[in-house]
Amino acid sequence: MKKILVTGGAGFLGSHLCDKLLATGNEVICLDNLYTGQKKNIYHNLDNPRFEFIRHDIVEPIRLEVDQIYNLACPASPVHYQNNPVGTTKTCVHGSINMLGLAKRAGARILQASTSEVYGDPEVHPQKEEYRGSVNPIGIRSCYDEGKRCAETLFFDYHRQHDLEIKVMRIFNTYGPRMHPDDGRVVSNFIMQALSGKDITIYGDGSQTRSFCFVDDLLDGMMKLMNSPTDFTGPVNVGNPGEFTIKELAEMVVEMTDSRSKISYQQLPQDDPMRRRPDISIAKEKLDWQPTIKLQEGLKKTIEYFKSL
Repeated sequence: MKKILVTGGAGFLGSHLCDKLLATGNEVICLDNLYTGQKKNIYHNLDNPRFEFIRHDIVEPIRLEVDQIYNLACPASPVHYQNNPVGTTKTCVHGSINMLGLAKRAGARILQASTSEVYGDPEVHPQKEEYRGSVNPIGIRSCYDEGKRCAETLFFDYHRQHDLEIKVMRIFNTYGPRMHPDDGRVVSNFIMQALSGKDITIYGDGSQTRSFCFVDDLLDGMMKLMNSPTDFTGPVNVGNPGEFTIKELAEMVVEMTDSRSKISYQQLPQDDPMRRRPDISIAKEKLDWQPTIKLQEGLKKTIEYFKSL
């Protein structure tokens, strides 16, 4: 049994991770300021003697004794991270410094939930970890894109300077139950619009592509990375290499929800990437990991969740 800290533990990914860590016999401390996380995501664990919830913002230091840290704290949808861009950058940078300092003091291994957004609007397809990205440092998305890039820098500098055990994971689009219904991400947007009979809003002409990974697959990869040999730090892409256009996703959601919604096209936001697909060769080789849940299967579970709200 390990004592494990999950920052952002009341969020979409974090709450599922807490469940999995508890199910494998660990003691879990869930840290969340509830900016985008929701207490209802962790209600079912509050009576578990191996689970503790602390309301705290990682921008402020905290002292704990733990064996492992999963650093997931940060708003991940454009709507939320652009709502307070300075706060987003602080979470990525000051938050990472505080969590790395905690890991150093406690002698803990720490995993950073980084993102495919470090590749920006990529000029290389599919994206490999060696690709350095094409990011606008002064755009409306840069609080998140550059914040996560700086966090990776900090992780590797702590590793080189202090011999800290780090793991860096680049997460591609992930979806599933417990997504925030108003987070503005494409899967939740489309499902909520379809269920309510509103027009499905596509930004641009719908030809831009994304790769969608179901939450259970993603977390299996995350836990394998955390418990991989010490000399493997990453960064490693974790996502589903299946590539779909946004228009294909919209049509699939309309069909699966039996909705009468029509598709409405609007202007593409600044710096929105046109293509996104992970090369997961390193994950296959180093972690023996690849996704197993197909998009339609995962969408079915996600639609059922949103219907229940």
